[in-house]
Amino acid sequence: MRADTPFQAFVLREEKDGGVRGGIEPWTLDQLPEGDVTVKVSYSGVNYKDGLASIREGKIVRKYPFIPGIDLAGTVVTSSHPDFQPGDKVLCTGYEVGVSHDGGYSEYARVRGDWLVPLPSGLLVREAMAIGTAGFTAALSVDALLRSGLRPDQSPVLVTGATGGVGSFAVSILSRLGYHVTAATGKPDVADWLRSVGASEVVSRDEVAGSGKGALSDQRWAAAVDPVGGAQLGEILKHVKYGGAVAVSGMTGGRSFESSVYPFILRGVSLFGIDSVYCPMERRTAIWSRLANEWKPEQVLAHGIAEYNLDQLPELLHNILQGKAIGRSVIVVEK
Repeated sequence: MRADTPFQAFVLREEKDGGVRGGIEPWTLDQLPEGDVTVKVSYSGVNYKDGLASIREGKIVRKYPFIPGIDLAGTVVTSSHPDFQPGDKVLCTGYEVGVSHDGGYSEYARVRGDWLVPLPSGLLVREAMAIGTAGFTAALSVDALLRSGLRPDQSPVLVTGATGGVGSFAVSILSRLGYHVTAATGKPDVADWLRSVGASEVVSRDEVAGSGKGALSDQRWAAAVDPVGGAQLGEILKHVKYGGAVAVSGMTGGRSFESSVYPFILRGVSLFGIDSVYCPMERRTAIWSRLANEWKPEQVLAHGIAEYNLDQLPELLHNILQGKAIGRSVIVVEK
């Protein structure tokens, strides 16, 4: 393929009024950023951060024009990296792809080989992007809780934002590992769907967010996966059982929360921050191997994945910002 051969990409451009407009444009290989591996992209995913990238207020994109998409998976077409050859199936999440480096909403992407994970045995390329950053973050959260000593007989485990990408994958993974999972959501009409992906119990978001008085309250949760953050996190901490843990990975509910030292010094509660962007490659590949095998979130892959095309991205990105997304949306990039 010649460097000036056009292909399709979803490109964000800054408008004169300060807004941001996104649409499909012809792009060429010589317009792609520097990197030692070029990938023909088969699939990408839709994440909350992608939604933020589509609006000026999101403060994600640093320069325009820009190709968003923090996830991508496909086939290597050229490589000067020693670990990758043409024809290799690979995936990429994190490392500021889709933030400061053109991302996956493009038929071709050029990245550093050090950012790539070989597609693990047990996963199809489509499944890798169905899991994507959301499922990877969920798996990192579960891994943190297991490292803290959490066992299935210590259930229940609370999962907030359960209809979202991180939440639904956390529900599915924990359920597969034998945990009693309580899924919290602000969408009561999707309770049956949450049970189909592994939830043992479904509770309202309001019940979790404002049910405790004082610095400590009744001990309800052995642990929690919280991709929401905000004031709700302070309430969750009041209800974690002695020796329990909370893994927090998001801030859709806000960037700050109020708490006291009491959950930590009187109940020995641990609070883990989950970072999926700069996660070391050794741990990254180990987590992806688990996601392809013993942690594979079969229930969400079977019940919670919808496929869309690049031209449907504006509506999808708007919906995820409005909290209307359920499950995981996969973008079919390859023609």
